[in-house]
Amino acid sequence: MWPGFMRFSSLIVELIRARPRLVMWLVVLAQAALWLLVPLLIYRSPPGDLARLLAFGREYQVGTDLGPPLAFWLADVAFRLAGNHMFGVYILSQLCFVVTFAAVFALARATVGGPHAALAVLLTGTATAFGVANVEFSPAVLACPLWALILYHAWRIMGQGHHQSWFALSIEAGLLLLTTTAAGWLLMLVIGFALATVRGRRALNSLDPWFGALVVAVLALPYAVWLVRAGTLSWPALPDVSDPQGLARGWGWMIGSLVLALLGMAFLIALNSRFVHRKVMRGRDSAPGIRRLPVDPLARRFIYFFALMPALVGSLIAALFRFDAIAGGSGIALVMSGLAVVVASGDLIYLRRQQVLRAVWAAAIAAPALTLLVMTVVQPWLGGTQMQTSLPGRAIAQFFGDSFQRRINRPLPAVVGDPQLAAMIGLGPSRPHLLLATAPERGPWLTPEKFNDVGGVVVWRTSDTAGTPPPDIAGQFPGLVPEVPQSFDWLVNGRAAPLRVGWAIVRPKTP
Repeated sequence: MWPGFMRFSSLIVELIRARPRLVMWLVVLAQAALWLLVPLLIYRSPPGDLARLLAFGREYQVGTDLGPPLAFWLADVAFRLAGNHMFGVYILSQLCFVVTFAAVFALARATVGGPHAALAVLLTGTATAFGVANVEFSPAVLACPLWALILYHAWRIMGQGHHQSWFALSIEAGLLLLTTTAAGWLLMLVIGFALATVRGRRALNSLDPWFGALVVAVLALPYAVWLVRAGTLSWPALPDVSDPQGLARGWGWMIGSLVLALLGMAFLIALNSRFVHRKVMRGRDSAPGIRRLPVDPLARRFIYFFALMPALVGSLIAALFRFDAIAGGSGIALVMSGLAVVVASGDLIYLRRQQVLRAVWAAAIAAPALTLLVMTVVQPWLGGTQMQTSLPGRAIAQFFGDSFQRRINRPLPAVVGDPQLAAMIGLGPSRPHLLLATAPERGPWLTPEKFNDVGGVVVWRTSDTAGTPPPDIAGQFPGLVPEVPQSFDWLVNGRAAPLRVGWAIVRPKTP
């Protein structure tokens, strides 16, 4: 009998041993429900650039300067299916989260067995990259499930010889190319690993990869044609490496952000270590253990490679090209982190101080949501500043849509002005087109001349009662007659004054 298996163990441990799939689904669905509930309770407007993403998706362009179109299209479809409500987009974000972790569990189950796969999912879920950042649907969020499925089917092909998985892998690779600009180097990592291993080269030595490449080409062809016509299909410019210290500092910040996202996982590992258990907590080493069969050496290399390389390459690309975030997104960089820790922990994993581990795990999952809730309520009172999601988005969109409808007797066709306000008004009932005032060439669906023809609303932030438009808007729309500014309350006003919006109506030239 294996050591530790006749000792007392809790219901959670027995469930992990006997029903790991059930544990995975309970944990993943509970976490998805938490991050679905949080925005519905405290978000009055979309987070981040989500409103602009929906404004671009509403046009169904094959491509834009924001990248491939699939995430934009799916966001607009989800928004419309939910009756023009953000609930649909929040559901879509959590579906991406659920599919990602289901694919990670399937890969882990095929390599380390069901019980250790459940532990891998429990650990990965503590990474903050899958918390608040997952609420803001974006190409990086959609890329996570596609990348996890690609890794699962790649292992099925290389590690288990299932040639039937080539078709699924090719579909997922094509969709990834339609989702994120990081798809090229991510797929090159998969190809590179296959070429570097005997079983990988054996899997490539057949007709299946050629049929897969054909499927990928067919899926990516429309976007490739758009890139050629737009004149953007070219090699990227060489990065500026004249400041090596600045590059090293930027790379360090990127790696640091990933390490920070893994603090909850690191704390759990430290608490469960034998040293902390015996020396710090003065406990006896009588904890129940969860055993697995020895891991395939190729599986071990596969897991370590894809746990490290996306993070290293993505952070290096971000540092070289001065990106604000890791190339491909932090979710892709960390999606294999929990499985890598489980593989490195050995064939027998003891769960020491189970009550403490459960409490710390629950705190790591709930802490980001509680922090967001506290900041939303407290920040307006402490600093007098507001979070972006406290902006009354639906009230703003409803007011300006109704005002144009009453004045002109037609639905609001277009909106321009302050980027954040204009994007939120674009989510109104009539879904008006968004004109980007500072860079109209980025939105070919609406030009300033066409805006003057069809009419619309111009909005800006103001602090005076006259609602005088700023010089750039006044210069772009000469003769603009401002209306009486409209005030809107924040979710929590606190010490901040209500939001005051200046606005004007551009009457259509055509009847």
